[in-house]
Amino acid sequence: MTPASTPWPLPFWIAHRGAGRLAPENTLAAFRAGAGFGYRAFECDLKLSRDGVPFLLHDDDLDRTSNGRGPARALDWSQLSRLDAGGWHSLHHAGEPIASLEGIAAFLIANQLALNIELKPNPGQARETGEVLGREVTRLWAGQRLRPVFSSFQPEALEGVRTSAPDERRALLLDKHRDSWLEEAKALGCCAAITNYRLMDRARIEAIHAAGMRALVYTVNDEATAARLRSEGLDGLITDAVDRLDPAR
Repeated sequence: MTPASTPWPLPFWIAHRGAGRLAPENTLAAFRAGAGFGYRAFECDLKLSRDGVPFLLHDDDLDRTSNGRGPARALDWSQLSRLDAGGWHSLHHAGEPIASLEGIAAFLIANQLALNIELKPNPGQARETGEVLGREVTRLWAGQRLRPVFSSFQPEALEGVRTSAPDERRALLLDKHRDSWLEEAKALGCCAAITNYRLMDRARIEAIHAAGMRALVYTVNDEATAARLRSEGLDGLITDAVDRLDPAR
């Protein structure tokens, strides 16, 4: 089943790291919180454990968002899965485990929710991470019409996805302008470009659309900016403010 044969999976409103401020980011609790506010699509960060299991974590190290210490790549999934990824956020979420891609996939598929996977490779693992995640998404979402969109700041990670799962959608992430960005996205076979919202304006949206791609931004947390960008033709917006920006409006 190719992207051309399936509908564009992401609605306009996308919850950042689940609902990564209301609950511990990148955990199942955060996804449940976002769904509770009516969000039907989520962004999250994925990398590989030492033994190659895809799991959700933004940072290279475990220190900020768990009771673990040091590089995440140094531990097998059996060790990572026993860490507390919620106590740092609040007493209410103490004991919340680190989420695996498999666990998140089960929740999303059961509830027909959409996903933007940001590839966050451990240092030196960009292509490998893309290849493994491509294979795992193909396996976990087999037969599903609502499929994830992969994104990354690292072209090599997107190349890895294209190698193992050429039919899955890819998007180039852009935090700072560089002249080659649009040609890079085209060369990678991307279907979308996702930029820092400060980079996005009507001209860039029009250039992205002219290239046959969707235009999305991160991370917008105020209504005025969201309304302006939507009026300029934006296709999607990633936000932390899931309790304030109502996707039903």
